[in-house]
Amino acid sequence: MSVKDQYRIFVEDDLGSRLRTNTAGGGAVRLPDRVLEPVERISEILFGLIMALTITGAVSVATSDHFQIRTMLWAALGCNLAWGIIDGGMYLMARLGERGRNAVIARAVRELSNREDAHRIIADELPPLLGSIFQPAQLEFIRERISQIPASDLRPGLTGRDWLGAFGVCILVVLSTFPVVIPFIVFGDARLALRTSNAFAVVLLFICGILFARHAGLWPWTTGVIMVAIGAALVSVAIALGG
Repeated sequence: MSVKDQYRIFVEDDLGSRLRTNTAGGGAVRLPDRVLEPVERISEILFGLIMALTITGAVSVATSDHFQIRTMLWAALGCNLAWGIIDGGMYLMARLGERGRNAVIARAVRELSNREDAHRIIADELPPLLGSIFQPAQLEFIRERISQIPASDLRPGLTGRDWLGAFGVCILVVLSTFPVVIPFIVFGDARLALRTSNAFAVVLLFICGILFARHAGLWPWTTGVIMVAIGAALVSVAIALGG
């Protein structure tokens, strides 16, 4: 892995957003332009599915009527909308905290006169695998780039992309409700609607497991089956505890 690639990994976070074009040799490096990472998107979809299933799974097919189904639909949509807003707020808090932490680290590196101590801080903040293999020259390359960040850029704050990400989180949680509740709108038979809803949920859980496996380097089919089992277990626990 070249120094340029190592530096790209390090500055992929918002701490180095001003450095994305300051690579060795003056060449520009194109970084991923995603608002939400794949794992974040999958996690929000899973969360929305599980929340919706805890409500639809509590419907009694034997005693259900039109009023009960309608109440369940509004409850599922309202619950996921509320949790989508909450998740969006937590996303903003996480981004602000992460950016503030990075600013603290950057200021500490800039203020140290001893290069070895600065290198140690940088290595501690890198992923363990990278921190263990980086050489002093590579750590010094990063230290020099950090020292070039304007002081005004080290003030933590939220950007338009952060708000867009929070909106995306909310939308994902809300949209994941519809595959579970739509069968209750389409089918008049509550038993058929519940079975169709559960089938959709199983398929979506399995797909999320496959997507997660591809991103994490796991076995897709095995991870898909495990994701279905975990989702079913979580829904069962939530229903049992009155969730």
